[in-house]
Amino acid sequence: MSAGVFPSEWWSRTAIVVEPGGDSLTFGELEAKSNQAAHFFREQGLRTGDTVALVLENRLELLVLAFGAQRSGLYYAAVNTHLTPAEAGYIIGDCGAKLVISSDQCRELVSVAGHEVRKFSVDDSSLPDGWESLRLDDFPGVPIEDQAEGDFLLYSSGTTGRPKGIERKLVGGEFGSYPDLPGRWLSGLLGLVPGDVYLSPAPLYHAAPLAWSMGALRHGATVVVMRSFDAAHALELIELYKVTHSQWVPTMFVRMLKLPPEVRDKFDLSSHRTAVHAAAACPVEVKRSMIDWWGPILFEFYSSTEGVGATSIFSEEWLQKPGSVGKPLLGEPVILDDAGAPMAVGEIGTIWFAGGVDFQYHGDADKTSAAHDGDGRATVGDMGWVDEDGYLFLADRRSDLIISGGVNIYPREIEDVLIAHDAVLDVAVVGVEDAEMGHRVVAYVQPVTADDDPTELIAGLSDLCTQELARFKQPKEFRIVTELPRTPTGKLRKHLLADR
Repeated sequence: MSAGVFPSEWWSRTAIVVEPGGDSLTFGELEAKSNQAAHFFREQGLRTGDTVALVLENRLELLVLAFGAQRSGLYYAAVNTHLTPAEAGYIIGDCGAKLVISSDQCRELVSVAGHEVRKFSVDDSSLPDGWESLRLDDFPGVPIEDQAEGDFLLYSSGTTGRPKGIERKLVGGEFGSYPDLPGRWLSGLLGLVPGDVYLSPAPLYHAAPLAWSMGALRHGATVVVMRSFDAAHALELIELYKVTHSQWVPTMFVRMLKLPPEVRDKFDLSSHRTAVHAAAACPVEVKRSMIDWWGPILFEFYSSTEGVGATSIFSEEWLQKPGSVGKPLLGEPVILDDAGAPMAVGEIGTIWFAGGVDFQYHGDADKTSAAHDGDGRATVGDMGWVDEDGYLFLADRRSDLIISGGVNIYPREIEDVLIAHDAVLDVAVVGVEDAEMGHRVVAYVQPVTADDDPTELIAGLSDLCTQELARFKQPKEFRIVTELPRTPTGKLRKHLLADR
């Protein structure tokens, strides 16, 4: 019989908890239910290399089904539940899913484009025509005979247009042969051991939350999943479950730092040994404030869903190199100009990696080709530079670069200045077309409270920029908004701002 995922000595311990609500599974239950899911997939005719689409909010069944697909040699596409039905339908059709699994909360998103597909619901409520109930208890709780490693097939955030499906070649080996880089980093670099507790506050349909949660489970840690992020509740969960490891995005740091002092200081965070953060560049003053609060437990990694490469940096190093995303963890970065020639130390260019994970954009040979060069390197279009000690720093995405009067302006530099203002909860800087300059710099600002006088706030922000930024970088206009169009993992959809 094929091997199990989780050793029997773990089976009595809690594997997953979902909060609020406290829904939970032990490792034994996760082993059995993921086996039942694997048998279900085989009964539905899915074989190694086929795809299942999971359109689910953060809940126990998402991880059960992900492990069931993983041990069946399948691709599993976890679909962003904040999309419109048309956007979700595009992904379901584009990935070629043989079946879709959803819930009462997310079922309306399943508007399949391009082909017919069987649809199952994890909830037992009355179902509309065309839907069937998923009844895993009808299947055996032991491994399938042809168990093999699968992989996720996730789609980029679509911050610059249609999402791109990122497909990696299946390992195809027996269960246990999966590279599981996040799990290896957690155990090898960050000291995670069986019995530790990992907090995942972000949506599991994104690459890092899903991969790192599954990696933590493979290494015997309990994973506490938040249904949605709330700053005070996250701190409460660290105390309640004695969380040892966690993963965040910078906007979560900002929201926790903006909590009233009496709330921030209310909870016992002494169990917390490692706070991982990624997904977006972290403003220097935000990260410095987090280290001052939590201590030097922050671990930052820079990578992408594509896995072209990765760098990382611990707090102690970062304090010596503020703003850096570290040195290579996977692959080797090189900075190239538009002609493909290497840039000098300290000069900004496109970040390419050699020696990362092999990938392709699903069904898009042109995009795949554009992301690779003839020397075995790949890029996702981020821009940055490397200093004299080999530390990588990020500038911006090429698509976010503002060219005003022929001068390159990097929005992140301006955003990092503005977010430090006490009255600012969130900020985005974009270039707006300008007849004279080509583009002018515009800052969209979300205040901490709606009660702030916008005239007074804008005056204060203008003064701050005058003190901290060269004249050509200073925003020519400030626009006060109630909320910015961020994905739940903190990525800005800046293309939605230009038309506001």
